[in-house]
Amino acid sequence: MVETIVSLELAVDERLIIKKNRLAPANISGKEKRICIVTGLHGDELEGQYVCYKLIKEIQENIEYLNGIVDIYPSLNPLGIDSIHRGMPTFDLDMNRIFPGSESGAMAEHVAAKIIEDIDGADMCIDLHASNIFLREVPQVRISENIKDKLVPYAKLLNMDFIWVHPETTVLESTLTYSLNNKNIPALLVEMGVGMRITKEYGDQLVEGIFNLMKELNIWTGTVASVRQPIISTEKEVNFINAKASGIFMPSVKHLSEIKKGERVGEIFSSLTGVAEEQVISPCDGVVFTLREYPVVYEGSLIARVLGGAK
Repeated sequence: MVETIVSLELAVDERLIIKKNRLAPANISGKEKRICIVTGLHGDELEGQYVCYKLIKEIQENIEYLNGIVDIYPSLNPLGIDSIHRGMPTFDLDMNRIFPGSESGAMAEHVAAKIIEDIDGADMCIDLHASNIFLREVPQVRISENIKDKLVPYAKLLNMDFIWVHPETTVLESTLTYSLNNKNIPALLVEMGVGMRITKEYGDQLVEGIFNLMKELNIWTGTVASVRQPIISTEKEVNFINAKASGIFMPSVKHLSEIKKGERVGEIFSSLTGVAEEQVISPCDGVVFTLREYPVVYEGSLIARVLGGAK
């Protein structure tokens, strides 16, 4: 059932409307577990649109196996998606920097508070993001170090390639995921793909993982596919590779490829002079999990992240 969770008047007889699709068994006892799938907080991140479609379609075609409630929020920033704008247009505001919001606050804060209110009480939430237009990310879950013991077991069920456990100091308290975890609602931040694009194979991979997680939570009783074992960052160090020159970057490695210390990640060249300005070299042995997608780079631009040993 499609439900409206926020509806506000805008200028020129328009409205800001945020909707969800609730999928539930025919007979509700009131004791069912609930999972929320949220995406579209950033209007230029579209990977979640396919995931929502595929998940709804498969559940509806096999509704007899649904044993709990699945709430799917495809577009938490509909104005941003409609205008291909990362933040909320007109307000020049990042929607994922205003949680938990306030019902009596400005419009964006009110919207954030209503989103939190609607998700409140869920047994699990998947907050799905894509990268920006500059970088491509392998399917991964990002978890704050202080709650890794609680969330890593769930993250392992999601069929992701990588689990990045990062220091608590890098987590912004105004994000949706932080706010939900702070309310003791387990929330997993998934990031994958590239901005303004949809990577179908990544979406299919995550949908299989969501069904696997729902099976574990007794929300789904149907058969599920076996999932891959992710690499977990706590075992190794994340190394950042930044450009030392400006120009055009051409990679010589692929995502999730293994690389040795001293091997080429790619090169940066000048299209005007025909000169290779820099050979980008890996500082360690490891696995490439982030790779530059947009080829124009400047000194300091992030080229890749490598999970491996110390430099």
